[in-house]
Amino acid sequence: MTDMALNRTAVERPPAPPRRWTAGRFWGNAVVALWVLIGVGFVWYLASSWNPEFVEKYGPRYWSGLKVTVSLVLSSLVAGALLSLPIALGRLSKNRYIGALAYAYIYTFRGTPLLAQVFLIYYGLGQFSNELKSIGLWGFFRDAWNCGFLAFTLNTAAYQAEILAGAIKSVPKGQWEGASALGLPKLFTFRKIILPQALIVALRPYGNEIILMIKGSAIVAIITVYDLMGQARWVFSKTFDFQAYLWAAVFYLIVVEILRNIWAWIEARLTRHLIR
Repeated sequence: MTDMALNRTAVERPPAPPRRWTAGRFWGNAVVALWVLIGVGFVWYLASSWNPEFVEKYGPRYWSGLKVTVSLVLSSLVAGALLSLPIALGRLSKNRYIGALAYAYIYTFRGTPLLAQVFLIYYGLGQFSNELKSIGLWGFFRDAWNCGFLAFTLNTAAYQAEILAGAIKSVPKGQWEGASALGLPKLFTFRKIILPQALIVALRPYGNEIILMIKGSAIVAIITVYDLMGQARWVFSKTFDFQAYLWAAVFYLIVVEILRNIWAWIEARLTRHLIR
């Protein structure tokens, strides 16, 4: 095409329609502006109420609670990931009894509050202390951290199993058929072909589950675990200063933002071959 034809095409192109200021756009911008104002006010309050003595005295307690929160969540996520694989396979099983058991597990732990699960394990199993002592398990269940770890593991395993089962279903059946035509064993096909593709699909939901676990971990403060929120409660009980909770919120925001960026980098790294 000649330069004259290109110029003619550019001239004959109709102008873009004017952007209309709709009610939806107005309220969307209003909500964004409101959140910006809240964020600015939050930062201004922390800056204006900065107390070096408070930070020096209670900063180590926040750091200790942050380490407890991170260790509890990461260990629960790893244990839940290991538990979720057989549950996901059971969810996909053609055996009606195995499938029913896996479905019942996922339905129960996804359909009930995490707080109720923590209470049932920490307070409920405590009523069977004599029975647990007789089988040597009371040493585990008497520790609040262990009870929180078990509750979080069982809960996240249900969510991860559902994520993984859906991701496995999303892999085209032609992958199985192609591997079968090549004479590859089913276990090898699943481990080397199906599961890697399913994990790529599940990356984004897994990231959301990690963030939800970080935020949900605050409930273990109720059962005397001195995580980040537990330390904030202790500091507030000593000072009655509201910024004790504000600083806990800041730490949670920082942790969530760091994990979100790390997971986004991992997702971009693992899916770079899909970007054209």
